Amino acid sequence: MTAPISRREWLLTEQPASRRQARLGQTYRTWLALRANRLAMFGLFIIMALVLISVFAPLLVRYDPLTGGDLRTGRLLPPSWDHPMGTDDLARDIYSRVIYGSRLTLMVVALVAVIATPIGLAVGTTAGYLGGWVDNVLMRVTDIFLAFPRLILALAFVSALGPGIENAIIAIAITSWPPYARLARAETLTIREADFINAIRLQGASSARILWGHITPLCLSSVIVRVTLDMAGIILTAAGLGFLGLGAQPPQPEWGAMVATGRRFIIDQWWVATMPGIAIFLVSLGFNLLGDGLRDVLDPKAADSHNEP
Repeated sequence: MTAPISRREWLLTEQPASRRQARLGQTYRTWLALRANRLAMFGLFIIMALVLISVFAPLLVRYDPLTGGDLRTGRLLPPSWDHPMGTDDLARDIYSRVIYGSRLTLMVVALVAVIATPIGLAVGTTAGYLGGWVDNVLMRVTDIFLAFPRLILALAFVSALGPGIENAIIAIAITSWPPYARLARAETLTIREADFINAIRLQGASSARILWGHITPLCLSSVIVRVTLDMAGIILTAAGLGFLGLGAQPPQPEWGAMVATGRRFIIDQWWVATMPGIAIFLVSLGFNLLGDGLRDVLDPKAADSHNEP
């Protein structure tokens, strides 16, 4: 009578009995490789902390982030036990505003990723697979977007759409998809003539089925890595729009707008601008560290280049 195998052995077996077991085993191996990277785990810890802070924000603060206290006694107070990060020029608790600002940051990052990633994948895989005039048209449009710095292009779109967090998200998403399209096209060009693709084509599969059922999943891992690495840039772009008054509008606790408000007091009341600036730095660092770790795990070519002497 054979002894029952453990769950770890079941996941790491070299001969999976089903697609589900193979898929779960590959996911578990990816997690083990990522867990071995301490910097990546530190980045994941920062991101998970951001998510938890956003979810439990009402339980973590004592003051309303939108309304202030007495302007005569509560304005521009330094960090203390009552106000761990001090107060701003309207006697609002900066700690409460930074905590609630994490919700806006997480919303911007999530919505931009949800909007821009499918657009980039669709454009890149379609251009790479079909080729010809379709490839030329789609790539020239992509080149037009890539010709301008992201922040400048986002400023142009927000100026046309009007200030506001919703329009800022749309503008950032519109300017974020071209790199994903380029990457997806390059991946598609390397696999569109592979033997298994030709076999599927000979079986009568349509171009749409080949694109979405076989090519797109193979391009997804590289695009996910690029999206994760771009999160820091998305956060900085959103903060830049908020700093210029084109993102979230007062009294919303947006980190970029908080930095813009605190620049007038940077010499004597340094905490007004420094605290939201530290939050932007930490979250951007977390996404960069996690993105580097995912690149090493999900992109074998990048991992091999790191290991070369």
